[in-house]
Amino acid sequence: MATKRIAKEYADLSQSPPPAFTIALAASESLHTWHITLRPAEPSVYNPGQFGILLTLPTDYPFKPPVVKFVTRIYHPNVTDECPGSICLSLLKSENWKPSTKIINVLEALDNLLLEPQPDDPLDDRIAEQYKNDRPAWEKQAKAYVQKYAMQEPEFPST
Repeated sequence: MATKRIAKEYADLSQSPPPAFTIALAASESLHTWHITLRPAEPSVYNPGQFGILLTLPTDYPFKPPVVKFVTRIYHPNVTDECPGSICLSLLKSENWKPSTKIINVLEALDNLLLEPQPDDPLDDRIAEQYKNDRPAWEKQAKAYVQKYAMQEPEFPST
């Protein structure tokens, strides 16, 4: 069941991806590993960056949520400042995940997270505090990360 659902979602999304996204399978051609590039639109502070996202679907998908990680470093309160960066997104938490949730919902939530960080549910407390208390400094640092890490096509790890 998982493979059939994943194949349908991949076909739908690769035919008409949501704006700002490019979707491809990993070189291994496994339906369970997707390479996603997110190009946030304005007014996102992350525009004009290109962010690689590795989406891994468990064998018991859709009953378990996908694992989503940034392969491009990003200065964000809800993403760990490492490579690959883990993401804190309520939709992906096992207690919130529903089998009816589709990958497009995950992508839309990621896009929204780059427009509106959630500093009250952070993975990096220091960045969250800066976001809440000194927005100009946070924006300057986020833009510096875009310039340093996100101005070229993302490099995905080999599988």
